[in-house]
Amino acid sequence: MPNPTAAMLVIGDEILSGRTRDANMYFLAGELAKIGVDLKEVRVVSDDADAIIAAVQALSEAFDHVITSGGIGPTHDDITADCIARAFGKHIDVRADAAALLQAHYDRQGSEFNDARKRMARIPDDAVLIDNPVSVAPGFTLGNVNVMAGVPAVFQAMLASVLPQMTGGAPLLSQTLRINRGEGDIAGPLARLAADFPMLSIGSYPFQKDGAYGANIVIRGSDGAALDAAMVRLAGMFPA
Repeated sequence: MPNPTAAMLVIGDEILSGRTRDANMYFLAGELAKIGVDLKEVRVVSDDADAIIAAVQALSEAFDHVITSGGIGPTHDDITADCIARAFGKHIDVRADAAALLQAHYDRQGSEFNDARKRMARIPDDAVLIDNPVSVAPGFTLGNVNVMAGVPAVFQAMLASVLPQMTGGAPLLSQTLRINRGEGDIAGPLARLAADFPMLSIGSYPFQKDGAYGANIVIRGSDGAALDAAMVRLAGMFPA
């Protein structure tokens, strides 16, 4: 039985402009692999409502789980929550449970819970809040879409709340062999190996060091016995 699938939607002009380097995809991929959820697609879209809505609808339809990052803060360009509501045809407004969390947080800080901060309590109807132990402002889950912050520390904390709710499959296993030959020399044998082990993913990642060419061959899959057999075959094909 195949593992459940997931897609990630990264939202924000700052990513596409190169001003901010996304770190959340790398973290998410590793965490999903541990629980047996296959990350199949990652999209990056600008702070454009139509683009966000279209991407959410497409990914929600195509995959079992969708994780978004970015665009749920207090500023005018934080439009993700409104877009998710529109994508699912849901009403959105400041919600009492989210507002209570934020009100208590800012009271403790001695800060005003002003209109800008209240934007972070705008939650679509029927959504379930995602806990945020770092900065309190919650994310939310609507349907199969999990909406989370873009700040890496907050994203990671929210993901820790979301992962236990996901039904996973077999964890993704991985083994690597370094081969000191150019890809042109190893491409044919690798293709035959891949044909013999269709249940595995075999990737070649070339490098050059001190004028010599080589590649790290990474074999991934959920079948441990097949993975071991493929690695034994690979080592025999290219003895050190």
